[in-house]
Amino acid sequence: MKYSKLVEIYERIEKTSKRLEKVEIISSFFRNMNKNELKDIVYLIEGRIFPDWDKRKIGFSNRSMIKALSIGSGEKFEKIEDLFRRKGDLGLVAEEIFHKKKQSTLSSRKLDSEKVLENIRKLAELEGKGTVDRKIRLITELLGNADGKEAKYLVKIILENLRIGVSSGIIRDAIAKAFNFSVDEIENAGDLSGDYGDVAEKAKTGDIKNVELKIFKPVKCMLTVLAENIDEFFEYLGEEIQLENKIDGFRLQCHNLNGKIKLFTRRMEDVTEQFPDVVSFLKKHIKNKNYILDGEAVGYDKKTGKYLSFQIISQRIKRKYHINEIADKFPVELDLFDVLYFDDENLMEKPLKYRRELLERIVKEKKREVVLTEKLITKNKKEAADFFKRILKEGFEGIMAKNFESKYKPGRYVNGWMKLKNILEPLDLIIVKAEYGEGKRTGWLTSYTVACKKGKEFLEIGKVSTGVKEKSEGLTYKEITKLLKPLIEKQKGKEVSVKPRIIIEVAYEEIQKSPTYSSGFALRFPKVKNLRSEKPLNEISEIKLVEKIYNSQRGRLKNLKQ
Repeated sequence: MKYSKLVEIYERIEKTSKRLEKVEIISSFFRNMNKNELKDIVYLIEGRIFPDWDKRKIGFSNRSMIKALSIGSGEKFEKIEDLFRRKGDLGLVAEEIFHKKKQSTLSSRKLDSEKVLENIRKLAELEGKGTVDRKIRLITELLGNADGKEAKYLVKIILENLRIGVSSGIIRDAIAKAFNFSVDEIENAGDLSGDYGDVAEKAKTGDIKNVELKIFKPVKCMLTVLAENIDEFFEYLGEEIQLENKIDGFRLQCHNLNGKIKLFTRRMEDVTEQFPDVVSFLKKHIKNKNYILDGEAVGYDKKTGKYLSFQIISQRIKRKYHINEIADKFPVELDLFDVLYFDDENLMEKPLKYRRELLERIVKEKKREVVLTEKLITKNKKEAADFFKRILKEGFEGIMAKNFESKYKPGRYVNGWMKLKNILEPLDLIIVKAEYGEGKRTGWLTSYTVACKKGKEFLEIGKVSTGVKEKSEGLTYKEITKLLKPLIEKQKGKEVSVKPRIIIEVAYEEIQKSPTYSSGFALRFPKVKNLRSEKPLNEISEIKLVEKIYNSQRGRLKNLKQ
């Protein structure tokens, strides 16, 4: 397929904000497509080139892209860098410079989607000396045959920054409409496959019922809805519920096929190599059948036995070298709570009660290696409240509540799983830096580095961008940008330093130790609640308050000891 045809679809999708119109555009495109091209085109419309579970990554920086654009167009590096500062989007920069490029300098060869994918996929495979230069040559080969619009979307795909407003739900609906299936049928197939590219290919041939859950192809995790109180558990989940302690770790989906084990994160990243200890635990403590298990790995301090926060052990996920050293430094315990597949049987349609009882039969627990989450089955609200209090005192994040009859369904839905956490006091913090956004947020300052106070000094404590709106009611990026622009003191790339004048109220789930920020702390999942324009600078939250909350949250000083 000519790449220009795909670009036309990108353009049409980007021009509308209407969901149904996007579904119609994409479904018509899918319907008229060759089966052999369909899977890859689904990926490209989603803004990627590999399925989510594929461990290969493009890994191309903005700076390298600026160099590629400079070589491909003949424009000076500094000019492209300046355009990037003004536009905030290298795709738009590419569109401008390649649109202006004289037609006589362009190759007569027309790009096709197969060539685009071939070159971009090679980016993920190159290693060793001279890799950056070889990657740049692959990109300039494509850009040399591209017009302005094609260059725009090439750059966006390579930088994994397509942002044309196509969610997985839109892809799901488009596949259903294109090939005359119900949305539920396509969603169920997507739950089993974890890959709408694969689902589209099967739907094209009418083979959708043969989509199966397969070991080593991770599915999206079942997620929880946040409850405000204990009462909501019983309101939404039933008279009798299953409660569990909630772990402050990272999700691991554990796959075993004939003794070979692979581990995947919540984002379907393959992290098997980073966790040889977990692989060893599974081999020792789980019945040797083919399985897919769901759980969390939580770090602990070898000397004190205290559980560690997610931030401290998360560095293991990205580690590629000296694996055994970091495993010894930051050991983990695997806490399991569900089973999706066992002994060649898909269990996602089985009720939770069945799955949990099976898990209890097949796992041989050992502290600091593999354990099951603590479980309480209750109809009593007071008993549930007492369990919540005890779990917090023991240093856990909170509790999970689950419907006995719930199937394993990827994503969030109210009648399945819920969670309750300790509500922490929001902080009044001052903005000291900000970054310009990209795509539809170009021109707005959309990410804010915030700080608390120590005497007359401001100590950074994290970045926040959620909680602010693009449009509609409430605090908007436009409003904050208008306040910050007159306060800009210096700019480097997309980041600006501002005079400390603007105070915002920030909510968060947890305060964690962090060497990244000058305060020594970081906010986990921060969210802007309000603009505190009425507050004077001397009333922003102090570091002493941050330390107090850190020390008191969820019984931090009473963590479990072995």
